Amino acid sequence: MASPQLSVIIPVHNEGANIAPLCERLLPILNRITSVWEVVFVDDGSRDDTLERIREVSRAEPRVGAVSFSRNFGKEIAIAAGLDHAQGDAVVIMDADLQHPPEMIETFVERWREGYMMVYGQRTDRSDETRVKRGFAHLFYQLFARFGEIALPEGAGDFRLIDRKGVEVLRTLGEKARFSKGLYAWIGFKATGVPFVVEERRFGTSKWSFRKLFRFAFDGIAAFSTVPLRIWTYIGFLISILSIATAVFFMIRTLLFGTDLPGFPSLIVSIMFFSGIQLMSLGIVGEYVGRIFAEVKRRPLYVVAERIGGAAEVSSSIVPEAYPLRRA
Repeated sequence: MASPQLSVIIPVHNEGANIAPLCERLLPILNRITSVWEVVFVDDGSRDDTLERIREVSRAEPRVGAVSFSRNFGKEIAIAAGLDHAQGDAVVIMDADLQHPPEMIETFVERWREGYMMVYGQRTDRSDETRVKRGFAHLFYQLFARFGEIALPEGAGDFRLIDRKGVEVLRTLGEKARFSKGLYAWIGFKATGVPFVVEERRFGTSKWSFRKLFRFAFDGIAAFSTVPLRIWTYIGFLISILSIATAVFFMIRTLLFGTDLPGFPSLIVSIMFFSGIQLMSLGIVGEYVGRIFAEVKRRPLYVVAERIGGAAEVSSSIVPEAYPLRRA
């Protein structure tokens, strides 16, 4: 097959019921854009029939391929694997649940042909989310803009088109704790947003619980800012000033009014408060030390168990981070 002009990367995890509906909408659109395209599904350790559904589509359309992990490595790693295997001049990243409308790809390609190296979908409506979730999302973008190395366009996610130059830069970033939204912004290049409305999920349920979203947000801030570390220096300084002021206050009070009987409850509360501050600061430091430990082990980002269709033609020398176990 000739080198594709357009590649579509789709991370999947237990999305078997969505594969056929997605391909029914996606493939005709790709054929309208160009005759030389490829679709790379990245199966992130699915436990349902996702891989079999992809295999059925690949038999009928060889330009549809898949990379299957040996276990679940997470969506961020699946995106990195897709970038390793995609060969197109432009690469589109999208979800399999049809919340990212495939029809938007035509608009992405138009903007790309106008000279933009990065074209991202920017959701305009969050009415499907709870008020609490919308509030935390807005807070995250505000904090990231205030303390992060770069600013993130609010409403932008993984649904985007990236030029080959950008893809090659992203492939050189081998960090384990990945925050792709930040990496997209960090590499720079001329970018533009395209507003879109998130569609309802056709089948299955979201894999993102509130706990996972909170952890993901913390990973993003920790990956692009050292403020969580530095803030404890400021807190320690303020507590030191407060303790000196308190000592001066009690010294003057003792000289003027004599000694009072020490209060046991206030002593216990003080000990618990400062112990909590110390443990929190140690926890933040531990998070960063843990990231250093994960990086220095130099393990590969993922392990490939199987390749299907067009993805099977990718040489393992192109993907040094992956350990292929079997090819289809």
